[in-house]
Amino acid sequence: QLQLVESGGGLVQPGGSLRLSCAASGFTSDYYAISWFRKAPGKEREGISCINNSGGTTVYADSVKGRFTISRDNAKNTAYLQMTSLKPEDTAVYYCAARVRFQCISWNEPNYMNYWGKGTLVTVSS
Repeated sequence: QLQLVESGGGLVQPGGSLRLSCAASGFTSDYYAISWFRKAPGKEREGISCINNSGGTTVYADSVKGRFTISRDNAKNTAYLQMTSLKPEDTAVYYCAARVRFQCISWNEPNYMNYWGKGTLVTVSS
């Protein structure tokens, strides 16, 4: 059973940066793609980025493209989301999710994910 634990959330001023981590345990990292989702109050859960099993392919939602960078270190079984130029509208609970597929197929569809973390809160405010 794969377990995912997010960390790195917090309060940051507009224009600031944060790096989220997603630590995986219970499963070898070679077999799954990792997606990041976020859920803001009153909004639908939004898929924002995905990285394939090897780390060689990444995809981004338009809302974060150019500001967020996804990466992973399979030796550490950890994925990351580097967030820069943060805006108040980025405020949300951020979740990592794993799908037991090599590639980012249906990467932004919550129903296709096999495992979820419990989330970490990011608040962007002055």
